[in-house]
Amino acid sequence: MGGTFGLVPTMGALHDGHASLIRRASGECDHAGVSIFVNPMQFGSGEDLEKYPRTIEDDLALLERLGVALVFTPGTDRMYPSGYQTWITVENVTAPLEGEWRPGHFRGVVTVVAKLFNAFQPDRAYFGQKDAQQAVVIRRMVKDLNFPVEIVVCPTVRESDGLALSSRNAYLDPEERKAATVLYRALVSAKNSYEKGEKDGAALRSVMQSVIESEPLAVAEYISAADPETLLELQQIVPENGALLSMAVRIGKTRLIDNLLLSP
Repeated sequence: MGGTFGLVPTMGALHDGHASLIRRASGECDHAGVSIFVNPMQFGSGEDLEKYPRTIEDDLALLERLGVALVFTPGTDRMYPSGYQTWITVENVTAPLEGEWRPGHFRGVVTVVAKLFNAFQPDRAYFGQKDAQQAVVIRRMVKDLNFPVEIVVCPTVRESDGLALSSRNAYLDPEERKAATVLYRALVSAKNSYEKGEKDGAALRSVMQSVIESEPLAVAEYISAADPETLLELQQIVPENGALLSMAVRIGKTRLIDNLLLSP
């Protein structure tokens, strides 16, 4: 297969957010490929591995409509054969946020992504901004390990009411689905405060916290206003550097994440 190749790694349960990545890859590369693998090594104890949505027939039908050249759907035994014991660990940028609340998560993420890069040898790989920390971590891994692949991070795709598309949205009942818009509302409230002149990190985190607390079904795990590269919490935002506003919030039993970049 000649020409450039773009890879979109996924865990299946494909939605319009994934489709946007695939269209971007297809538009920028001569060929686009997709992996579908629910990676058990990035799920922690008590997380939703067993109930994570698996819709392989619908996924393959969507990929056919999108004209995807290659689809890789390995089993766990293929990715982690008997006796498997090799892992990749990225240090500092995996420590806060998702890393604090999901120990071991990023070890599983970067290891499987590295294996997929070895399998596909892509020129570019496409990820969504919704998983902002994941994108930072993978860029760090690629730079540190000299992978010859360009990481392309694409904008978050949202419903009309602002809810970021996610495979886990399928867990929400109608009342929870309505409540879930609180994440985006909190982010937008902080962004509006920033654009009106508020540059204090603690004040912006407080704005987001107040909005989350206004929704009875929402419980925040973390709320962050951090440096977009180091992911360290900011005391004061320097406009030339920008910031990453992010959060993880439980709506009922469903854990959702979202973020907005405050651009330099």
